[in-house]
Amino acid sequence: MSTSDRYESKGYRTARRAYILECAFEYFIRLLVSDSFLALLLSSLGFSEAAVGVISSLISLSFLFQMLTVAILRRVRHVRRFAVVCHVAGDLFFMSLYLIPLFMTPGTLRNIVAVVCIPAAYCGNYIVTTVVYRWGNSFVEPGRRALFSSTKEMVSLLSGILVTLMGGYCLKRFSDAGKEETWFMTAAAAILVFTVCDLICLLLMKGGRDEREEPASPTPLSVVLKQTFGRKEYRSTVVLASLWSMAACTTTGFMGTYKNLLFSFSAVQIINACAFLACFAAERPLGRFSDKHSYAKGLHLGLILAGAAFLCNAFASPGARWLLIPYAVLLSVSGAGISENMIRLSYQFVDIRWFSEAEAIKNSVSGLLGFSASLLAGRLLSFIQANGNSLFGIPCHGQQVLSVISLILTVTAVVYNKLVIQKQTIIQQ
Repeated sequence: MSTSDRYESKGYRTARRAYILECAFEYFIRLLVSDSFLALLLSSLGFSEAAVGVISSLISLSFLFQMLTVAILRRVRHVRRFAVVCHVAGDLFFMSLYLIPLFMTPGTLRNIVAVVCIPAAYCGNYIVTTVVYRWGNSFVEPGRRALFSSTKEMVSLLSGILVTLMGGYCLKRFSDAGKEETWFMTAAAAILVFTVCDLICLLLMKGGRDEREEPASPTPLSVVLKQTFGRKEYRSTVVLASLWSMAACTTTGFMGTYKNLLFSFSAVQIINACAFLACFAAERPLGRFSDKHSYAKGLHLGLILAGAAFLCNAFASPGARWLLIPYAVLLSVSGAGISENMIRLSYQFVDIRWFSEAEAIKNSVSGLLGFSASLLAGRLLSFIQANGNSLFGIPCHGQQVLSVISLILTVTAVVYNKLVIQKQTIIQQ
């Protein structure tokens, strides 16, 4: 069978559709345990606003679990089977977050379990993220992967809007009726359904060409490091990813409670839905731009949009709360230019055989730095709140100050991308 015939076979077409749906169901679960949903859940457990932001940023620290990918891919024989088990386990830990307030009495133990469940859930997902990514893309013809990624993201975004709006509606209805526990039960049931659908999609992804699926013997760690950190171009992508991670984690993890302060929960979900729609509309144009000009230039555009978002949020206050709308929209759209292009740079600078390890290392380093930034941001936020929402005598909210710091880091990333990454891309071409 020729290469083109293989990619157009019934099995490969089914696997591609299954991968698109799998990403959507995984996205639905993430939506229900992030931003305002997570902030409200943690607040109901008794966590302070600063603590909610730091706990939300544990997501960045969870990237460290991807370092285990380097060891696993060198030793586990049935990598895909292991990936399915870990993925489903992570989803079930997400579900358990909503069961904690239902089955555990208030106290320190309940909060400890909640804090443990978040990194445990992301561990199950992140430890095999690059495996599933490479597995799903093995069914896609190399020359069409950028277009396929855009389609995949558009499906997730459009369907995710419905999940966000329905979730927000149910939460408001139950909260107004004083039945908050009913919401927790509904959210847990929804995550369980999405987990089962996620599992079915993974099982439908049969076949695919992957020369590393069943390695004959473990690859020495020295070889892995030589093929990754031994390349100057790859090291540059780690620096860029770290700058962006610190910029994002300094602010985004603390925005859930700030949004709920300035708007009603229903209004927040409508704003989020508008942001998703904007990202949906931008996916293909940004994808074409990246394909035509380069992944580095597509990333450059995404970083500029993110910087504009942080600039808007720096001025968002109770008197100018409408600025949260362009913040949410611009930050969401920027993701269409940042996330996929950051991954594609690894594809471009590292041999495909070492892609999973390269992504795991890059995400772990940037995640650790991002989490460290969130810890410092949490302390600064607490300091500002303790001083009556003022810094050096200037009235302000902590999230505004954090956005200024994120803006500075993002501008630094833009300059680094322009002076280093784009030049390396040109040289390689």
